[in-house]
Amino acid sequence: MKTIRIANGQGFWGDWLEAPVQLVERGQIDYLTLDYLAEITMSIMQKQKSRDPRFGYAHDFVPVIARILPTCVERNIKAVANAGGVNPHSCAEAVSEVARKLGLDVKIGIVAGDDIVARLDEMISEGLEFNNLDTGEPLSTVRERVQSANVYFGAAPIADALNEGAQIVITGRCTDTGLALGPMMHEFKWSRDDWNLLAAGTIAGHIIECGAQTTGGNCQVDWASIPDLWDIGYPIVEAHKDGTFTVTKHEGTGGRVTVAGVKEQLIYEMGDPRSYITPDCIADFTSVHLEQAGDNRVRVSGVEGRAATEFYKVSISHFAGYKATGALIYSWPDAYKKAKAADAMLRRRLDALGLKFDAMLSEIVGANACHKDLAGEPSVDIAEVLLRFAVRSENKAMVERFTKELAPLGLSGPPTVCGLGSGRPKTEEIVAYWPALMPKSAIAPKVEIIG
Repeated sequence: MKTIRIANGQGFWGDWLEAPVQLVERGQIDYLTLDYLAEITMSIMQKQKSRDPRFGYAHDFVPVIARILPTCVERNIKAVANAGGVNPHSCAEAVSEVARKLGLDVKIGIVAGDDIVARLDEMISEGLEFNNLDTGEPLSTVRERVQSANVYFGAAPIADALNEGAQIVITGRCTDTGLALGPMMHEFKWSRDDWNLLAAGTIAGHIIECGAQTTGGNCQVDWASIPDLWDIGYPIVEAHKDGTFTVTKHEGTGGRVTVAGVKEQLIYEMGDPRSYITPDCIADFTSVHLEQAGDNRVRVSGVEGRAATEFYKVSISHFAGYKATGALIYSWPDAYKKAKAADAMLRRRLDALGLKFDAMLSEIVGANACHKDLAGEPSVDIAEVLLRFAVRSENKAMVERFTKELAPLGLSGPPTVCGLGSGRPKTEEIVAYWPALMPKSAIAPKVEIIG
């Protein structure tokens, strides 16, 4: 039975740069996927593109490709990445330039059409309201503040690009799971309405989408015994035409692949376990059967799925005011008491200045900041703590004024401030997330091959 090996070397923009190199050089794989995007990432990229039309994609991707492309060409490894962000064409051009300098002839597939920010007014005039999935409000209530709007495409256009001979596929916003499902659809010629197979590929993509989180990273189960985390192996799926697959990693790498670890990843961002909705299908996570099939090998079978919906999800971001966050470090003795006193003092000063914020938040890191009241008051004299204080407001001037109130506590407040935890606070724009749906009939992905 035909088997393809699909590895994922990036779980987010900022993941370990050595992971893709490790996957390509330390064992055999057929596909390398790289997942860079999150909702906040799209708005950051849109800002970058507005400042310079050449930007708006994950720049880390280009030097990574430069390091691994010769080996990928030699071993016929295909790469699929959503590094294109809001500018997949510029990303593809940068990769094409890398290939030219290396003397390599490479076909690059581009999946675009997901960026609809310039078409929003047209679409709204045609009756699409883009109602917020959480609140039901129409997008018109924040239309003037919108910064980005991207449709989540699925695996089908990735498969189309591979069908046309692309060795590297660069997408804009697509589902994380689609990066792995697309190669399976291409290799196994799966029908686009075989819901059980598409669901199996979707779950395979979900298991590896966060990179080393499947192979022992960020693992809650007996984490201290996981070997060689410093050299952790990133996940590989060995996929078969019948929809069964095995999760593993390269031999000789650190980390651990177990049923318990795979289960942890399965429940990550899952929502309704019986209805994991993607553009390609609806996957039923309760149908998944896991079994340990050897050292660092977990076999997955029994996956069931249902028909895809008639909608795409749309990820929209919009401006929502300003924020600033700052911190002070207090040391022993009485570090916790000093931080609490400084917190109260700062609040009184802000109030006396007439500064009213939409929200104020303080926490004492090192003394129950994560668990709040669940852990109770500290029972010992803590060596040092960090007082973190944040404000949020539509009024930029008020936030700016707050940024000048933290440092004075060093000399006019409780003693033994060891320093500002992150320098003077900086005023930043707040980007809010607006999830919505739109009919698939209103938009279509655009697949292009260059090179």
